[in-house]
Amino acid sequence: MVALRLMAACLAGGLTMVAAAAFADPPRRVVSINLCTDQLALQLAAPGQLVSVSYLAHDPASSAMVSEAAHVPANRGSAEEVFLLQPDLVLAGTFTPPDTLRLLSRLNVPIELFPPETKLQDIRDNLRRMGRVLGREAEAAATITRFDKGLAALGPLESPAPSAAIYAANGYVAGPVSLSGAILQAAGYRNIAGDFGISEGGNILLEQLVIADPDLLVLGARNPGHARAEELLDHPALHALVARQPHAVIEDHNWSCGTPAALDAIRALRHAAPNGAFGP
Repeated sequence: MVALRLMAACLAGGLTMVAAAAFADPPRRVVSINLCTDQLALQLAAPGQLVSVSYLAHDPASSAMVSEAAHVPANRGSAEEVFLLQPDLVLAGTFTPPDTLRLLSRLNVPIELFPPETKLQDIRDNLRRMGRVLGREAEAAATITRFDKGLAALGPLESPAPSAAIYAANGYVAGPVSLSGAILQAAGYRNIAGDFGISEGGNILLEQLVIADPDLLVLGARNPGHARAEELLDHPALHALVARQPHAVIEDHNWSCGTPAALDAIRALRHAAPNGAFGP
């Protein structure tokens, strides 16, 4: 009740984001309210430094770090809940609801906003930034080094690159200017979404996909239950394409956020390459 009254009293004020950089010492009580900042922080935080993560960090369909998050209490991201945790730093994404950020900021809670990753370099940049705000620069540098070594170990790319499409519910395809598109490129494929003028993401007809006849078809993991948006994925024409061409099913948690788990998606795509394009 005290927290609610204090928030109500702050409603007339303006939004002034309190930057984490204002801290001379590393924060001791860090709360993450975004799935992607959850996983970046779980990679780097000191023991006991991260006191809460979003509930999605505990969801194996969404998070690549469920086991690491198991010992960290979950939150639902409401300003009231977060404020009562008495954080000295809140980690959020640029798509976090603005009202939540506004309330926390009016309560002088330091907030660090992280943009979503759309390329592999963004993974390095956000890891480095997370290391800086948590006071864990050395751990961030070591994590980036392991990530780069994993990429280097993949070996050379095939030329010319085999074509591929990432196809999901409602005929959605991920374009080159997206994290999944960057992962597809790093695995050595040419993304056919660009052939349809799609850069970030968009929809194509199933007929267009069948005519394009990509060398590899990449499908997302199906959600439990029944969704009309996924009915297209049961179409006989798509089944025939899957039966005729190599295909891969990539778990969403490996590329929904920019983390070193992207390496697992890249390796899976390499393994699914047609005709052994990338060797054994």
